[in-house]
Order: sequence, then C-alpha cells, then structure tokens
Amino acid sequence: MKTDALTQYIPTLEDMLVAHERIKPHIHRTPVLTSSFLNELTGAELFFKCENFQKAGAFKVRGASNAVFGLDEETAKAGVATHSSGNHALSLSYAAGRRGIPCHVVMPRTAPQAKKDAVRGYGGIITECEPSTSSREAVFAEVEARTGAEFVHPYNDPRVIAGQGTCSKELMEQTDGLDAVVAPIGGGGMVSGTCLTLSNLAPEVKIFAAEPEQADDAARSFKAGHIIADDAPETVADGLKVPLKELTWHFVSNHVTDILTASEQEIVDAMRLIWARMKIVMEPSSAVPLATILKNRDVFARKRVGIIVTGGNVDLGKLPWSILRSEDRS
Repeated sequence: MKTDALTQYIPTLEDMLVAHERIKPHIHRTPVLTSSFLNELTGAELFFKCENFQKAGAFKVRGASNAVFGLDEETAKAGVATHSSGNHALSLSYAAGRRGIPCHVVMPRTAPQAKKDAVRGYGGIITECEPSTSSREAVFAEVEARTGAEFVHPYNDPRVIAGQGTCSKELMEQTDGLDAVVAPIGGGGMVSGTCLTLSNLAPEVKIFAAEPEQADDAARSFKAGHIIADDAPETVADGLKVPLKELTWHFVSNHVTDILTASEQEIVDAMRLIWARMKIVMEPSSAVPLATILKNRDVFARKRVGIIVTGGNVDLGKLPWSILRSEDRS
C-alpha cells in the first residue's frame, strides 16, 4: 500500500487483533504495577501499564513490529525508513534487525544520546537533522528517495496505530475493569491505538491524553476542532514534541474525553516521585499522565485509572531534575 493510501486507511479492531498475534513473538506482555502511596496521594486507584519494560524500552516496538513483520518479502528487501526523536527509531531498528532488513532513521541532532546509541546498537543507520518538524521531514525525503525503503511513520500509519492498540488490550485483560485510561500525547499514536481498542472493547472507559504545557498543540487542537501544529516546541518530555496528523486526529477528535496539560516542573516532580516510590525507570514523557492526574485530582478521585508508562529510555547522564536545579542556580 502506498504512503498516501496508508494515511487514508482507518485501522479497525480486526487490524489490532491481527497485529497482536503477529507481534507476540517479538514483544513482552508488560506488567501492570500499583502503588498504595500514589493511590492515597491522588485519591484514585492507579494501574501502571509498564511499557518501560518493553522490548527496546518503549511501547513503540508494538507498532514498529507490526509494520515490519507485515511487509511482503519484495517490499522488505529495501528495508524500512523513518524519522523519530528516539523511541520509534530504536523500535523500528529493533524490529528490522529481527527480520534481517536495513533500517534508515532521521533523528534530530539534539535527540538523547542514549536513544542514538540504542538505534545504532540495533543496527539502525542514522542521518541527523535540525530539531524541527520541517527539517526532519525535508531530510527524510532525501533519505527515502536515496534508499527506496518503506516509510513507516512514527504514528500517522494504520499499521503502527493497530500495533499500539495492543497495549490497552493487554491492560484491560490485566485489570478488573477501569473507569479511565490516561496516556501521553505527542503525535498521538499511542492515544489513537488506545481509542481504537477501547472504543470497541470497552466503550464505557474514558480516554484522557496528557501533554506538556510547553508543547500543548494537541490540547489547543482539541479545543479548536482542527489540527494546530507547532514546529519546534521545547519541553523536557522529548518524545512529545511532534504534532498530530490526519489519522491520529481522527481518533483524538472522535474518542478522547479531554486533553490535560502539566508544567515542566510538574512533569519532573511526577517522574521523580515514580522513580522514588515505585522504583522504576521512566522517561519524562511517561510521567506526564501522573502529573496531570495530580493536577486534576477531582477528575480522577475514586476512579480506577489505567496509566500507560510509555518508555524508559533515559539519558542517565542528564536526569531532568539535575538539569532544572542547575538552571535555577544560574
């Protein structure tokens, strides 16, 4: 299927179910963890779906694996290509490596070194670009033309969305009913997959998206009723800087209850809280849902809430609370 046709195809529940069977040999069924301390603090019963323990350290391996292992043999020969700030890049590199095909990745030069190292470790071939959507897409067009590889968009791709939908399917199987699910939103791949699954299997569950205040284009789009795209927002949540696209907007506009935002300090505080209390490593993007729940306790009080912890690929040499303290002293 050509790229333009892909962006017009709305994935179905059947696509998600097929994806789950296809990718099972290549992913973990990640655990769901709880914290009595965080339950008391928020006034809600929280269930953390820990995709930080996923293969390649992030949920994106689900969508990437579905795209890679769904390719026919002829298409697969030229390999796959994408642009990504990190987790999709390393996830696609992981999946391509498992299939034994090339993976070409365009990454911002400012992407965390830990993520660049992981991409190369999985065999991905990196071409760097400037940290803006326009630069990313321009450089990628050159790479795609040169390699002839199959483009697997980080989120505006039905194969990817169907794969991401398998996460909330597992979450519902691992919990005894939920009132709401909260997931981070950047481009909207995980939120779209969550919408795809829950709107079909558990339509009573409310879906909330969580976003940084400094990269709040999805929240503004949601209120305006159309996509508003920022070119190069700055936020500690580096995985949430990209804008919505046509496919993800379809799911967000039709199925999301609300998009909540949190400040940089609130995100870092939530991240540190989870590290300290749950003893798990998560990246800043993954802390945004808890930050918004803490900020909006009345919305989630006495509710059973699923939180998708999207990834754990952190640059341990640049922990955000250390950076913020350094900036405060300067």
